[in-house]
Amino acid sequence: MMRKAVIFVSDTLHAVIRRLSVAAIVVMFCTVMLQVIARYVFSSPPVWTEDVARYMMVWTGLLGATLSFKTKTDAVLLASVFPDRPNVLGYMADALHTLAVLVFIVPILWYCFFDLRGQFGRGFLGRQSTLVADTLGISLLWIVAVVPIAMLVILIHLCAHWARDGLRSAELEPGK
Repeated sequence: MMRKAVIFVSDTLHAVIRRLSVAAIVVMFCTVMLQVIARYVFSSPPVWTEDVARYMMVWTGLLGATLSFKTKTDAVLLASVFPDRPNVLGYMADALHTLAVLVFIVPILWYCFFDLRGQFGRGFLGRQSTLVADTLGISLLWIVAVVPIAMLVILIHLCAHWARDGLRSAELEPGK
């Protein structure tokens, strides 16, 4: 039951993030086009368009990373070398892949919330919340919030990957 819930959450997040990524690309494209037209037609581009396009590019990139992780279109060498999971080498490749993902993501999540001394609220997000984007006048927290969001979504996708494999192996066992 828990496995199916994790898979459902992962699939739902994937669908929502796909829509958010498309929206971020559309906003990025529209602001770049506005900037180009305003610069070359009116010789006076709005100052905020470059920042909005840059921030949307960051959101698109990190949200896109979660999409490619879920669909296994990211650069995963081990999965292509050992595609058959039922054998020992396939499981070892999956375990090594999981370890690499955790080694990358866990410190990022930790330092989003905690500083070097382990104080909560003084990490990356806490420091960004005190800064304001010059041209937009909003807290940088709204811009960098995608970092922990993307990392958490990748962790959920990783859990769903293992849950999906567990369901497959349970379905293959006779008597279950």
